[in-house]
Amino acid sequence: MYRICKSFTVESGHMLLKHPGLCRFPHGHSRRIEVVLASPTLDQQDMVCDFKAIKLALGDFLGRFDHSMAMNSADPMVKNLESMKSRLVLFEDTDPTTEVLAEHIFRFLDAELRAGKTYSDAQGVSYRFPPGLKLERVRVSETESTWAEFTPE
Repeated sequence: MYRICKSFTVESGHMLLKHPGLCRFPHGHSRRIEVVLASPTLDQQDMVCDFKAIKLALGDFLGRFDHSMAMNSADPMVKNLESMKSRLVLFEDTDPTTEVLAEHIFRFLDAELRAGKTYSDAQGVSYRFPPGLKLERVRVSETESTWAEFTPE
């Protein structure tokens, strides 16, 4: 089995409504996001897949989190932040913990892989995920010493 990993960094804030301590207040993290893909074979270019395909597939999606505040939709503070709606990411009755973010990113990228979309870069070059490619896991680091990972059963 061949495996590759593509990493991204986003600066994001969150508030954890259900947390009993300071994490219920606004705070931020420099998050490192790692996606691991695997394939039993290499494509015509002798790659698991082109890293550019991963970047294009996740770019706008992860861009939503960069310099944004992620919150539980049930948090009463949501109404006070409506003026920054474009930088507010709400999770339906769920705290946006690092574990939840890892699963959210995994589900999105897995759907992109299954959809078989074609992505084009600024120069008009097209990229696709090769058949047989499997998303193994998504790991999201919250700090230098902490991370959460989502891997489906």
